[in-house]
Amino acid sequence: MFKGAITAIITPFSNGRLDAQALRKLVAFQIRNGISGIVPCGTTGESATLSFEEHEKVINIVIDAARGKVPVIAGTGSNNTKEAVTLTRYARKSGADAALIITPYYNKPTQKGLFNHYKAIAGEVDIPIILYNVPGRTGVNMTAETVARLAEIKNIVGLKEASGNLSQICEIIRSTPKDFCLLSGDDALYFPMLMLGARGVISVTSNVAPREMADIYEACVAGNIERAREIHFRLWPLMQALFIETSPIPVKTAAAMMGMIKEEFRMPLCEMSEANRKTLAKALVGLKIV
Repeated sequence: MFKGAITAIITPFSNGRLDAQALRKLVAFQIRNGISGIVPCGTTGESATLSFEEHEKVINIVIDAARGKVPVIAGTGSNNTKEAVTLTRYARKSGADAALIITPYYNKPTQKGLFNHYKAIAGEVDIPIILYNVPGRTGVNMTAETVARLAEIKNIVGLKEASGNLSQICEIIRSTPKDFCLLSGDDALYFPMLMLGARGVISVTSNVAPREMADIYEACVAGNIERAREIHFRLWPLMQALFIETSPIPVKTAAAMMGMIKEEFRMPLCEMSEANRKTLAKALVGLKIV
């Protein structure tokens, strides 16, 4: 259902407010450069610090700006199941093609709790759901066994997997149906996961290098593995630089260097250190992005 390079889009701000015009331009830039989908209100979009009103507005703007040219997968996760249901209902009402729902964070549910959380949301909202496992952010890992159980629910169609555990990734692929959509949640593992059978990536890097991230997928589909490998390693310094500090600090800094947005974050996120900024700039210059 979903495949290729999908961008977890940043949320631009100006003087503390959502910059709607810049967001529309970002969506157009992504589509123009061959991206296969857009995720508003993900972690990269600073969803944790968006108000409900802003959350809804970002989703609406991205859907309108995309104009049906690519799928829009709205981030609707929460560590509160009722709140996640509310956000997911809004995404469906707005016309999003799917919802990306992160595992509940901080309260660290058990595997039974994770299953119940997603089952409840899927039962309340008739929209394709992509699970999101990122234990480095949430403090809880969703096991392959739990993913396989959830994959039996009709409208749970995929998983953004960012555990970094290749053994777990292999077990997920082995134990889920062939039409279950596994997407990398880690840019550095995008190419390796494609080789294992993943369908694509929900990416940070594609915010600033969408064409190259799309090219990796297209080369793999065409059977040109050597070309995909070459692009992967050409992008490697950028992939590393974009996570040199907490994401999305580096990617928003990069987008500002490219003149696409103002360099503005929601506290408690803040500007990069000067040393790390130089590392990021070097990676961007090396790829002729700036």
